[in-house]
Amino acid sequence: MTREDRSQTKMYVVDTNVLIHDPSAVLNFEEHDVVIPMTVLEELDQLKNGKQSVAADCRQAIRTIDRILESADPSAIETGVPITRGEKSAPLGTLAIGMARSSASEHQLPEHLNDNRIINLLAELQKRHGDKPIILVSKDINMRLKARGFGLEAEDYHTDQLVDDVRYLPSGYHEFEGSFWDRIEKVETVQRAGITEHLVPRSEEMEDYQINEFILDQQGFIGRITETEPERLVIEDLYRDDLMHQQVWGLTPRDIYQALALNLLMDPDVHLVNLTGSAGSGKTILALAAAIELTVASKDYKRIITTRSTQGLDEDIGFLPGTEAEKMEPWLGAIVDNLEALHEDDENMHSSVDYILSKVPMQFKSLNYIRGRSFQHSLIIIDESQNLTPHQLKTIITRAGTGSKVVCLGNLSQIDTAYLNSLSSGLTYMTERFKGFKHGGHIHLQGVPRSPLAEYAEENL
Repeated sequence: MTREDRSQTKMYVVDTNVLIHDPSAVLNFEEHDVVIPMTVLEELDQLKNGKQSVAADCRQAIRTIDRILESADPSAIETGVPITRGEKSAPLGTLAIGMARSSASEHQLPEHLNDNRIINLLAELQKRHGDKPIILVSKDINMRLKARGFGLEAEDYHTDQLVDDVRYLPSGYHEFEGSFWDRIEKVETVQRAGITEHLVPRSEEMEDYQINEFILDQQGFIGRITETEPERLVIEDLYRDDLMHQQVWGLTPRDIYQALALNLLMDPDVHLVNLTGSAGSGKTILALAAAIELTVASKDYKRIITTRSTQGLDEDIGFLPGTEAEKMEPWLGAIVDNLEALHEDDENMHSSVDYILSKVPMQFKSLNYIRGRSFQHSLIIIDESQNLTPHQLKTIITRAGTGSKVVCLGNLSQIDTAYLNSLSSGLTYMTERFKGFKHGGHIHLQGVPRSPLAEYAEENL
């Protein structure tokens, strides 16, 4: 990089929460300089011990920083060590450890808070480097506000934000007013093994259509895209009555969107199903009914593994008595609630639920104990996945071994995790990244079938 190019680079000061959110964050600033304040290293050190998810992320972040700085001398670490991302790739950007040189009396914010120490370091770096832009990167909104109030630049970590508005996320289906076929000039229809397929030329309107998405029109046509080519789409003809009357462990879909979700859940060639929707739209009960059907009736999978992430789960699980499964039960009450709903018409609902829990190979797992595991021939349900970071969700999905299926459930309007929003959620990241994956599918459920009260509350509160 020439001197002129270096003069155009920026200096990013990275906050602790960014490294917890993405332990490889220091590698994602391209040609720009990255500074890790000494205060951030101290915070990582305090959080690195234990089996919690945050501790594992801290350890990985520390290892990433060490790998870049391991052979550098102290002066180079202070001024900046070139960041090498691969053995054959040229270094791009630098990484430095930032430590304040000024005396405490020269700092404008009191140094009893770690946030203040980082902001004071930013102000000092701005004085040292003159006109070079110095920018704080933090997931903490209040930290960014404090920095801006101090006259410094601050921004969120946007590297894993793939969309600017969640309304642009794919829904998993395309709805047409009138007839879908009115828009098609030419179609070739073939019969194959009892399946009707339509070969449709790809128009400009269909440019972004992906495999395993559905097409619905007001005339009753429902099709699923099974192949995508640059010039055409292959659409499997589905029958609305068959979809609406399918029964999975006694559960019948209440609307066409639930029917589409069951179509993906029951397909053995779809290894990742992502269900989003409002509270009460049926995400959990659909996933649970399909999971029991596929393990007990058809025996496609050997066991069901259910987990979820909630605020406080990592910290609080250790204080609950009993085994891992017993500790997880309070957090996975939604699973038991939906089991009761599936068997509410039985003569003795509680006996039916107890029987299912004793016979179905269902395991409740804490996220803390999933790292390093490999689940073979398992159906993995991740509830409340909107509370996971992209890095955490990747950690779980990569645990799926041979013959396993992963079902992610979430509502992007109900995020409880600090420093996450609908744009930075791992659920949003995964939905966007996996579109076009031939073994994956996504459905955004509509409506709130739980009850008229739940529907009114979702719309008006």
